[in-house]
Amino acid sequence: MEKVSIAIIGGSGLYDMAMISDKTTVNIFTPYGVPSSEIGIGTLRGKRVAFLSRHGRGHVLTPSTIPYRANIHALKQLGVKFVISLSACGSLREDYAPSHIVIPDQLVDFTKGLRDRTFFEQGFVAHVGVADPFCPQLSKICYDAVVKTGATVHDSGTYITIEGPRFSTKAESNIYRQWGCSIIGMTTSPEAFLAREAEMSYCVMAHITDYDVWHETEAPVSVELVVKTFEHNLRITQEAVANAVDAIDEHADYPAHHALANAFATPANRLSPELHQKLAPIIGKYFHA
Repeated sequence: MEKVSIAIIGGSGLYDMAMISDKTTVNIFTPYGVPSSEIGIGTLRGKRVAFLSRHGRGHVLTPSTIPYRANIHALKQLGVKFVISLSACGSLREDYAPSHIVIPDQLVDFTKGLRDRTFFEQGFVAHVGVADPFCPQLSKICYDAVVKTGATVHDSGTYITIEGPRFSTKAESNIYRQWGCSIIGMTTSPEAFLAREAEMSYCVMAHITDYDVWHETEAPVSVELVVKTFEHNLRITQEAVANAVDAIDEHADYPAHHALANAFATPANRLSPELHQKLAPIIGKYFHA
């Protein structure tokens, strides 16, 4: 199987970018089922890049039913080290306006426990550090990539992930604002945490499509508004992604790439052969069969 070090998780439209050449697709099976979609691989700015449609082709998966573990495990099997996640989100701040882009530096997980959120379950325990849930080095690359497009971009912010698929009530939206959250979406948790467990450098390029429902003078969030604004920003998104891919050093070594170094709580001799095989792409460099 071809090895690829850079991946983009987002909508299926990105794989259709005219600047991507030498396209192919792969279907990867994992111990956690199949990913959201087949994974497209193409050449962008001289580098091989993997593209995964988070909600599946045709946007058929809800935020709660996305197979997050299968997605990250499949990318790990490909050899991915760097993940840029594209996300449509609502703003919880007046100064973070629709059409702006945010590279968040913090994350609040307010999902409800419906999603499988770790690779380390019964039988083998690890506690990964996520004080800074997004890779700062990759985040800086993405921020600079957006700056080059001329779009308005913010280099920090707290992203709160809610369960969905419904949008928030006004009371909920105002509570999140009181908590100090900057933007709101439905898919970054547990994706960011699983990427950290898989020792991937991971960041989010969040595109603000609306003011959620707290704003008294702007239209409340709707599917029509989200799609319209995101499509309007598509050219900027494509250009920013290409700029970021161009700037990534595929041989770079960041702290995120060693996230498991001191995370294991279970002794190696308690790891069964079956569990070792299941987790091999994740823990293989630390434990040998």
